[in-house]
This record gives sequence, structure tokens and C-alpha cells, in this order.
Amino acid sequence: MSSKKLIGHQAFVSIGSNLGDKIENCQKGISALLADGRSVLVRSSSFYRTSPVDYKDQDWFVNLVVKIKTALNPFDLLERLKGVEKAVGRKTDTVRFGPRVLDLDIIFFDDQVIQTDTLEIPHPRMHKRRFVLKPICDIEPSMMHPLLRKDMRSLLDSLQDSEQKVMEIQ
Repeated sequence: MSSKKLIGHQAFVSIGSNLGDKIENCQKGISALLADGRSVLVRSSSFYRTSPVDYKDQDWFVNLVVKIKTALNPFDLLERLKGVEKAVGRKTDTVRFGPRVLDLDIIFFDDQVIQTDTLEIPHPRMHKRRFVLKPICDIEPSMMHPLLRKDMRSLLDSLQDSEQKVMEIQ
């Protein structure tokens, strides 16, 4: 049986970096995620230069979102993402929402809702983050949030925080 037949879950993963070569860090993260063949890239958003949120005393980020098909369950995907972050050079965070070489977050996994101590899907702050919503709208603006029952374009359009700057990298 080929591995393609095993790949059945759809996930959206947010990718960000604000240390070193940010675009290269994000690209390395995508390559490492796909390297074992258990996940394949379906679509990628544009890259965006984004202002920091929450902890603002740091450099701007590069962010994007990828849509993947994966044979992994949500918990194994989370473990894989954490391993990729470490492999690309992420150290233990000293400041919450602070600088990082690579940050990989599961935003959606199929239409599942998961709330455990280690994993929350949909991502609990995604609907408040322009740096997540704008890239998702590049890929699937009409996708519905399974809890809020609003599509991605509506969530993006309803954001009030004008301090969240998001600029497409050409």
C-alpha cells in the first residue's frame, strides 16, 4: 500500500520566525515537516512581514500558513512540529510570545475540536491574530471556524486591533 493512501487528514499549520534568516527558517520548517513523507503540502499562503503581538519588544516576524494532508493524528502532528522547531534551532522560550527561530502551530485539523492540557484545536487565539487569518484567507477564505461558526474572511474583516500590521512580502 502506498503512503499516499494513508494520508487522509487535512491540517492548517501557522509558521513564523523572527530570528536569523526568517524566510529561510520558515522554508526549512516546511521542508523538515514534509521530509518523512507522512505529510504532503497542499497549498501555501504568501509570506508576510508581521508586527509582534502581545510581547512587542522584539523584531517583526515572517509568517505564513500551509495546508497539508497528513497521515498523522493531531497529537503526533504536534510532536512532529515540536521536533521540527528544535531541529531548525528553536531553544526553550524564555519569554512567552517572545523571539523564536521557528514557531509551528496547528490551527485546524480536519473539523476537529480538541481541548487538552497539551493541545487545543482550533488554535485558541487564531481568530484574534491577523498574522494567521490573512494567510489562511490566501488559501481558503470561506472555511468555517468549527466553534465560532464564521468563515475566515469574516473573522479577518471583524478584527479591531489596528496595531497588528501584516504586509505581504513580494
